[in-house]
Order: sequence, then C-alpha cells, then structure tokens
Amino acid sequence: MNVTLENPPGVAAPFGDRFAHVARVDTGDGALLILSGQVAVDDAGEVVAPGDAGAQAERVFEIIEDILAAYGASLSDIIHIRTFMTNLDDLPAYAAVRRKLFPAPPATVPPTSTTVEVSRLFLPGAVLEVEVTAAVRTQVAGQQG
Repeated sequence: MNVTLENPPGVAAPFGDRFAHVARVDTGDGALLILSGQVAVDDAGEVVAPGDAGAQAERVFEIIEDILAAYGASLSDIIHIRTFMTNLDDLPAYAAVRRKLFPAPPATVPPTSTTVEVSRLFLPGAVLEVEVTAAVRTQVAGQQG
C-alpha cells in the first residue's frame, strides 16, 4: 500500500499550507482519495456567502469537484460524506444541494453520510465544512501524480 499527501495543481492551496487537500491511498487496483474538510471560500480564501448554508454548500461541492477532477474522478466516485454544520436548522438548505448532486433511489444510491452540529468552524461566517472519501480505479487515480 502506498500513501501520498498531495495538493492538486489548479486548486487553491490550503490555508497557510498547513495541511494537504488529499490523502491518496493506492490499493493496487484503485485508490481511495480522502479529502480534507472544505469550506466555502473563494480563491483568495475569503468566505463565500457568510451564514448562507445553501450557497456555501454549492461552493463547497464546486471545490470538491475541482479536487476530484484533478484525479480524473467526479462526485459519482464519492463513497462517504462527512459534514460539520454550525446549526442543524440549516439542514434543509444543505439537503437541497445534496439531493441535486446525489439523487435518491431509484436514480442512484447516495454515498454514506455523517452530519454533525459543531459550535463553530475555523473561519468566521463559515457555517459548514465537508469532508469526502472517493474510490477510483487505478488508471483514473494515477492521473494526478
């Protein structure tokens, strides 16, 4: 098993380069891509739509799509989503974005999921943070690295 920590080109660097965007675990016939938690920021690191869970969810999944695309992967490769929200009353707005991106059966079976409420996130105005794990084939996962 080979593990690499990476920041794909074309995606804004993590804050202060204090962590990697992706831990890639090569499994022989494929790879797991474990993404760090993503918050809704623009390329300059400023929070997008402070306090708006729906708009932030849209932006977070755009960032996640960009990171996955660097590996030739997409949202359909996601096997688990972990979400941290500062207020579970915002769950309907977040859920609406999720339903659009991950339709329910019979269209598809959405990924496994965990959602928890936290007292705050590291950036003022950020109301959710999303981590994902994706499983991809070797020929796809190897494109980044």
